[in-house]
Amino acid sequence: MSFTIDFTVFHEVLSTNPNIIITTHHNPDGDAIGSSLALYHVLKGAGYQVSVIIPNRFPDFLNWMSESEKMLIFEDDKNSNVKQLIEAADLIFCLDYNALNRIDKMEEPVRFAKGFKVLIDHHPNPKENEFQLIFSTTSASSTAELVYRFAEQIGLKHLINKDAAECLYTGIITDTGSFSYACNAATTYQIMVELIEKGIDAENLHRLIYDNFSESRLRLLGHALSRNMLLIPEYHTAIIALSKQDLTDFKYKTGDSEGIVNYPLTIKEINMAILLTERENLIRISFRSKGKFAVNQIASKYFEGGGHLNAAGANSYLSMEETINKIKTILAEFNDQLDYVITK
Repeated sequence: MSFTIDFTVFHEVLSTNPNIIITTHHNPDGDAIGSSLALYHVLKGAGYQVSVIIPNRFPDFLNWMSESEKMLIFEDDKNSNVKQLIEAADLIFCLDYNALNRIDKMEEPVRFAKGFKVLIDHHPNPKENEFQLIFSTTSASSTAELVYRFAEQIGLKHLINKDAAECLYTGIITDTGSFSYACNAATTYQIMVELIEKGIDAENLHRLIYDNFSESRLRLLGHALSRNMLLIPEYHTAIIALSKQDLTDFKYKTGDSEGIVNYPLTIKEINMAILLTERENLIRISFRSKGKFAVNQIASKYFEGGGHLNAAGANSYLSMEETINKIKTILAEFNDQLDYVITK
């Protein structure tokens, strides 16, 4: 599914010298932050007044990106200054989410803002009625890749400097799991070549993203794998459950559970991995899969979630035990689809 915007309409909006804000989804990850800051650098370089507003705090291991400290955090806004910025914006970019409910408490002010809303995203089934223009395709590796293409389409590609290139690299590398999924298109690698030609140090950036963890985060990973991983070999599935007590014991900070769900997929004949993380009043569910098994079908059908073929998310409002039991019941329906061996 692809949506290509009418760039004539967009240029008319841009020609009014609008006040611009860039938004992204709740619990922003590497692609959300990377694509948002990259677009910020490009538009700022073009002389526009632009701000990045995110729903809540982002992981500390991403705070090295240039001007990340200038991002405004909606949930920390005590005096409604950020809300006023949203209300006054003429142009609102919506990055890395396909529906306004993905921005949590920012949904209402963004929904009712007068600003012209432009979606740039790679998730399936965008809510078309919530945006004026949609630049989206599920075939893109990441929203960062689409921001690169967008800058190219509007004639601002030359403003992708080293800072913007580092942000785009971050978005692409994190949303492809270091090129282990969603990365079979030549275009993705061509873009990476051009980013490196901007002067980025790809090896050092990879270290900043993946070798920049706290001790407590690593110990949480060890605990998750050694104590909390349940294998269900008859359904080629692994479940990791982290309770609120686990998070407290290991001094959890935003982003500390990032990537844990991927580890069970390194086990031979495990084709789906599920991470359950207990929050206040809900269980956050992350799904990952190998091959062509579509985890987003489980997320959407049973938990009102969504996402990509190999990576999806949802919430459960049952207890941890009830959620695990529900998943076990569901697995029988997909047994034939999960029973496969990855071959050459």
